[in-house]
Amino acid sequence: MSLSVSIAVDAMGGDYGPRVTVPAAFKCLPNHSELRLIFIGDQVAINAALPANACDFQSRFEIVHSRSVVAMDEPPASALRNKQDSSMAVALTWVKEGKASACVSAGNTGALMALGRFLLGTPEGIDRPAFISEVPTLNGHCHVLDLGANLDCTPKQLQQFAIMGSIVSQAVDDCEKPRVGLLNVGHEATKGNEQVRETAELLKDRSGLNYIGFVEGNDIFSGRAEVIVCDGFVGNVALKTSEGLASMIGELLKQALGQNLFTRFIGLLARPTFKKLAEQINPANRNGASLLGLKGIVIKSHGNADERSFAQAVKRAVREIETNVPQLISDSLVK
Repeated sequence: MSLSVSIAVDAMGGDYGPRVTVPAAFKCLPNHSELRLIFIGDQVAINAALPANACDFQSRFEIVHSRSVVAMDEPPASALRNKQDSSMAVALTWVKEGKASACVSAGNTGALMALGRFLLGTPEGIDRPAFISEVPTLNGHCHVLDLGANLDCTPKQLQQFAIMGSIVSQAVDDCEKPRVGLLNVGHEATKGNEQVRETAELLKDRSGLNYIGFVEGNDIFSGRAEVIVCDGFVGNVALKTSEGLASMIGELLKQALGQNLFTRFIGLLARPTFKKLAEQINPANRNGASLLGLKGIVIKSHGNADERSFAQAVKRAVREIETNVPQLISDSLVK
């Protein structure tokens, strides 16, 4: 990791603000010796949320006061017009000015998208940024995009998402030729709407892209592809459905194993296995969606993230800084 690595944390973002974002980010400092943190937000609130060991890292963090906060339900247009002095906008500005290597926020998704695009801009060849995140599979995980930044997409934009997703898989997972699938209602070439059929033709023609064709919803978790591409409407529904399913499975297991003494005994014997399963499907362990296609690294955490979960978003930012994902995307588009 470069000695200049620093992450601007929107300390006020999310449902819990500094009492989660600040101690969560501090958890990453012991494991990343070159990392510096810039906490943006209300100075009094941030100081109050500093962990007991903050003095041990005195030279590796700073607090930058900002005067306002983007509300979680604030319209993106309002944030653009009226919240240029907010913790979110200031954190993004630090990335724009090169004073921070990445921004991490658990704040308003629409506002982060709008402010990120306005302040950082997109490289030549990218129409719109897209959210990408890891989803667990039978053999590890895959990357899915878009997860909600763009509800309607053109085939050309979906092709751009595929290129960016492939680059992320190569860089972050060290996957030499990631398989790219296009999410559809069937595998056959005749299936799907005009949007996905036109996108398929573009992906076939893109040299250097390991496009494997259409994939269905169940293929997301099978490990058939390392990258799965769809528009933001479909992607967000798929993501929230998978998170809800994981939560339901966990709850049903608890109910089934707590019915009587015998099932409790079985549960005790199987506890190590169930614990491992819970870790594999727990969405908190993969928290942190990257807003790809900007001239800078921006990571969006779930708004209701706890400390452990928000720390995962910070770690995601570290990985993308180490591999310089924005530059890799720009280089790929000019080839």
